[in-house]
Amino acid sequence: MTTDRLRHAFIDQALSCEALGSPFTGRVLRLVADRLTPDTAVGARLIGWPGDITSRGDSVPLRLAGTLHALARSGKSPALAKAYPPNLPTDETLWAAINDALHQHETFMQERLHSAPQTNEVRRSAALLPAFLTLASRFSLPLILSEVGASAGLNLQWDCYAYQLGTFQWGGSSPVLLAPDWDGPVPPDVEISVAERAGCDLNPLDPSNSQDRERLFSYIWADQTDRLQRAEAALNLAVDNGLSVERTDAIDWLKLRLAVPRPGTLHVIYHTVAWQYFPETLKAKGEALIAEAGARATAEAPLARLQMEADDIRDGASLTLQIWPGGEIQEIGRADFHGRWIKWRGWKA
Repeated sequence: MTTDRLRHAFIDQALSCEALGSPFTGRVLRLVADRLTPDTAVGARLIGWPGDITSRGDSVPLRLAGTLHALARSGKSPALAKAYPPNLPTDETLWAAINDALHQHETFMQERLHSAPQTNEVRRSAALLPAFLTLASRFSLPLILSEVGASAGLNLQWDCYAYQLGTFQWGGSSPVLLAPDWDGPVPPDVEISVAERAGCDLNPLDPSNSQDRERLFSYIWADQTDRLQRAEAALNLAVDNGLSVERTDAIDWLKLRLAVPRPGTLHVIYHTVAWQYFPETLKAKGEALIAEAGARATAEAPLARLQMEADDIRDGASLTLQIWPGGEIQEIGRADFHGRWIKWRGWKA
């Protein structure tokens, strides 16, 4: 039977999925929490998973959810395909399909469970835009963008989307419109120039590769068709833009990106729900690298760090901005993990 540790992690993630508008994924995770046994190789691996299995660690519940969704989408598991949206199965039918997958698709599931989830949620760009507008207003310099944990790079092309932030509109015509619930002052209405953009990831996804696209879709919850459609539109834009993300270690990449200041530009290091998954040793190295680069920043070559990451408050993710020279850091707002709402504070001078 499931251990208390595994059951707690799966129920906790189910609650989060339900709060984020995915009752179906919540059902899947609750069924696993209640009925999983070590009778299959996959079940034994999940129950005996070493380390932190929660969303703050290896995010095992979402690894399994993505794996099952991939089997359903691909048709490799006809039972899961029939049990997944838009169908409305009973719990018994849904569990029977999950249990069948555990027995019949061990090799596929074991391979998929090796990797952390990659949703590359497009709506997080709606939380990034007001911060970039704030920086453009303060410095009036072209931006160099460096995104850590960029996945397919969909939040590297945030300036290709259209936005409705309360009464504030930004961006031209785009197949991707981001219109979160907005609470807060109007962000600065200024022009933004992007001089250069780059991203890194240990396992980047190629927007033009059908297998990579399916991998990303599998981690988007099956009953949220709007997210799937938005991701597809953003991926198509990325293909048109020739966007690619470098496959490399984040620390080695940051060393190169931060090695030489570039006068006349503002360099922005940013990440969304990525840094929190780094091992503590790597996070410490990354923090030191950024601090060292900040100490070298000048008024002619400033540096900023923009973060959208979980903290100890359960009300969404914290939006923090740090600016050098000086190194002042402020929480400039909070945002839903999927960008459904934003509580904007702005930078207080």
